[in-house]
Amino acid sequence: MTERFSSGAEGIRWDLTDLYQGIDDPQIKTDLDALFQKARGFEKEYRGKVSSSHLNDETLAEILKNLEALLDPLEKIAAHAYLIFAGDSTNEKHGKHLQHVNEKRTEIRNHLLFFELEWMELPDAEAERLLKKPSIAPYAHYLEKERKFRPHRLTEGEEKVLALKNNTGGGAFSRLFDETLNRMEFEFAFKGKNALLSEQEILALLHDPDREKRKAAAEGMTDGLRKQTHLLTYIFNTIAADHATDDRLRAFSGPMVSRHLANEIEPEAVSTMMETAEKAVSMVHRYYRLKRQVMKLEVLYDYDRYAPLIISGSLRKIHSMPPVPPREAPAKPVASLFQSSRGVKWSDAKDIVLSSFYAFSPVMGKTAEMFFDKKWIDAEIRPGKQGGAFSHGLVPTHHPYILMNYSGTLRDVMTLAHELGHGVHQYLSRSRGFFQMDTPLTMAETASVFAEMLIFHELKEKEADPLEKLYLISSKCEEAFSTLFRQIVLTRFEERLHHERRGGGELPASEINRIWLEVNRPMFGDSLHLTDDYGWWWMYISHFIHSPFYCYAYAFGELLVLSLYGAYLKDKGSFVSKYLTLLESGGSKSPQALLSDFHFDLSQQSFWEGGLEILNGLVIEAESLAREHFP
Repeated sequence: MTERFSSGAEGIRWDLTDLYQGIDDPQIKTDLDALFQKARGFEKEYRGKVSSSHLNDETLAEILKNLEALLDPLEKIAAHAYLIFAGDSTNEKHGKHLQHVNEKRTEIRNHLLFFELEWMELPDAEAERLLKKPSIAPYAHYLEKERKFRPHRLTEGEEKVLALKNNTGGGAFSRLFDETLNRMEFEFAFKGKNALLSEQEILALLHDPDREKRKAAAEGMTDGLRKQTHLLTYIFNTIAADHATDDRLRAFSGPMVSRHLANEIEPEAVSTMMETAEKAVSMVHRYYRLKRQVMKLEVLYDYDRYAPLIISGSLRKIHSMPPVPPREAPAKPVASLFQSSRGVKWSDAKDIVLSSFYAFSPVMGKTAEMFFDKKWIDAEIRPGKQGGAFSHGLVPTHHPYILMNYSGTLRDVMTLAHELGHGVHQYLSRSRGFFQMDTPLTMAETASVFAEMLIFHELKEKEADPLEKLYLISSKCEEAFSTLFRQIVLTRFEERLHHERRGGGELPASEINRIWLEVNRPMFGDSLHLTDDYGWWWMYISHFIHSPFYCYAYAFGELLVLSLYGAYLKDKGSFVSKYLTLLESGGSKSPQALLSDFHFDLSQQSFWEGGLEILNGLVIEAESLAREHFP
């Protein structure tokens, strides 16, 4: 077995002591007990006053401030428990603590539930009068959104029962999925030697330059998933059935309707976005035919999809980036070389990302730098840790935390930029308060994808070697295809899965495999062959379990950011301040209102086509470079 690359992220763990000293910290119980008593007092004080015709704006503002004062520390406790669990879900104490906190959280929230229901019962005229008051402005958009859910709310008693049952229903199966995936070991057999790898480690090998190594990793991944077929198939069916039950009880007309409402987007706009992108899928086919030509392969298989573009004689280096003004830049300038056979050290990835952030805006750079200096990032790969990456925004009185699994690839550098984009967004939006700091998912990917574009554009523009540039462009195209076209494929898969589960009952794994391959194959056409083994790979995707129909938000964000980046390149002077205002606004307005300064119309096909044109331009650039150097 070849020696593993040491990424330098070993030992890079977050410091959660800003929240609590650990799961045994006695302050957690003290805080939960105090919040329970405060919640009971809140209910006793304000029940019946919200739906009263005598409600005035001063009383409503007082109620909302007190409610914020309860929810902020409560969600801090819940976030701490989840972060501990994500860091190591194999420790039974972590799972037990998470379950305990979730149960206590539900008990406390059930004493606060009356507020939302009473606010919905208020006559429209009274609500509109209150929403116009200056004292309600910090809460206005949150209150408007709540009333849109009015047709789908149940009685208070029913809502309480559903909240309690979730801890042993959908929420329990979600936790079981995480624990199962995080405990799984995948056998990697290569050149007569075997190793047991985590999900994150074996997926990382799909980006290795060695084709036989990629093939062995894919075989190991498939075999590991197949061994858990019964359990994972049952979890997927249960989550789909639970979602159907919720839709039926709440009178949602289809599986995606509740997500659209939460995302503050019209179904027609989502359909337009997805259909417009699907019509442009030929650019994916063109790119993979190009990749097959450059790599001199007769057939590309699914395990070749993320292979680095092998260019003879190329060092694939990330060149030094220009210094930025003193006191605004990281102390160490970027001067690292990236070689695909070795990887990018953590310290170099940090400098690459921070340099680009500072070059865009000192505010963005300084905010991101705090994540490193104050240990708000957990980057090392270790057994039991959750795979993938996320940035958890927590609450206004605290700061976000980032989890990722850094192995040293160029893709990992982009993931670091992606999650720091989220982190900066979440940090800056805290000023909007508990109810309006978080954006809907349709806007949540904006800052993260934009951050990736900053890194890519800086590297591309500074690169003089055409082969190096081709390598960078190919990496960006593949990342964009994954964020855009693949996420639409995942959404189409969910549509089929949920509709067939509702119409025909529980689905066997073989049927889900068939659906998975049928929706994936059109993305590649004849440019890449998906093997039957790939049919099992729906099993590890956590968004299907945790947040049904989350995935189209990635596609939405990718096309939105491509349009934003086009606007940035045309007018950098005025763009930065408008962009930072967008981030600071959090979820205080609807997506369309948040984007009003940029004059975007999300309902128009032409808007989505604008983003696709920019991406197609990268494919054309890659084709031109390849024609010149690989005739």
